[in-house]
Amino acid sequence: MEESLEISAKTVEEAVAIALDELGVSRDEVEIEILSEGKPGFLGFGGGEATVRVKLAQPAKIRDVAYATAKEVLGKLLSLMKVPASIEEAQPQPEEQIPVKLNILGEDLGVLIGRRGNTLYSLQYIVYLIVSQRLKAHVPISIDVEGYKERRLDSLRTLAERMAERVLATGQPVTMEPMPANERRIIHLTLRDHPGVTTQSIGFGEDRKVTIMKKQ
Repeated sequence: MEESLEISAKTVEEAVAIALDELGVSRDEVEIEILSEGKPGFLGFGGGEATVRVKLAQPAKIRDVAYATAKEVLGKLLSLMKVPASIEEAQPQPEEQIPVKLNILGEDLGVLIGRRGNTLYSLQYIVYLIVSQRLKAHVPISIDVEGYKERRLDSLRTLAERMAERVLATGQPVTMEPMPANERRIIHLTLRDHPGVTTQSIGFGEDRKVTIMKKQ
């Protein structure tokens, strides 16, 4: 569903009514901003339309629906894959812009992670596509397996800092192994404010890597 609309009509109330109808919500579920109150004109001429911006005032409600839908979809996918597991809600980190975060729990779940997490990210993308299609809204979704992403995040940060120390000690740049875009981003962010080194992505596609080099 759309999260906000700008509507113009003869009056503010008429514009609001149109927006509520298109969003499919009641008045107490939205925030209304009057962009122009319009003017009646004279004998039907010279008037101006009223314009309002109406946006959903309950993002938590959308988030709750997205969470329930994502959990249902993920559960069905795991069932079709014949993978016995449970699903719990996980709390996003403060810096994450992710309203829905799920963690899969169980035994011998390596099949859901795959090499460098490729299978896990594919599963996450499928769930995201289905949820977005059902809700007609873009809702970022993160799926983890037994905290794999959190452990990988910590190890990548540690690795980035260690490689930065090596670069400073030797004066020579270090090129890391190929990584997916989300993992390269972690390296870049970890060293973004480092006083002695800088980072750069090189290569193409699946062979794209991060090079850490000493600042000039």
